[in-house]
Amino acid sequence: MQGRCYCGDIRYEVTGKPVLKAQCHCRECQYITGGGPNYFMTVPSDTVRITQGQAAEFERDDLAAPRLRSFCPRCGTHLFTHIRERGLSVVKIGTLDDPELDYGGPKVAIYTCDLPSYHEIPDGMPTFDKRPG
Repeated sequence: MQGRCYCGDIRYEVTGKPVLKAQCHCRECQYITGGGPNYFMTVPSDTVRITQGQAAEFERDDLAAPRLRSFCPRCGTHLFTHIRERGLSVVKIGTLDDPELDYGGPKVAIYTCDLPSYHEIPDGMPTFDKRPG
């Protein structure tokens, strides 16, 4: 799988198979996406490689277990969130070159505890108040 940021300065590839394909409705993801659900997939971190450019990183300093977020320093596109203690990276679906082929859609909806009335979950999709066990 390959992807890029909005301006094209950063390109990446993912060689690992997705561990989870989901949509997240948590309040933190609403900040990151600008208000919508976060469509993502998790992959083993060692299978993600930036092939062009250099991502900037951000980590909140007011949280006990902050996540490291990688983004383009020029256009601001959020590319990845790294879950270091699990060895996983969260790939933002909108950055994939072919999201229909590589993602195909979420399999679960998570953090529905923060679900606003205007977010939609497809009928029959499994949901989780927080994240799946």
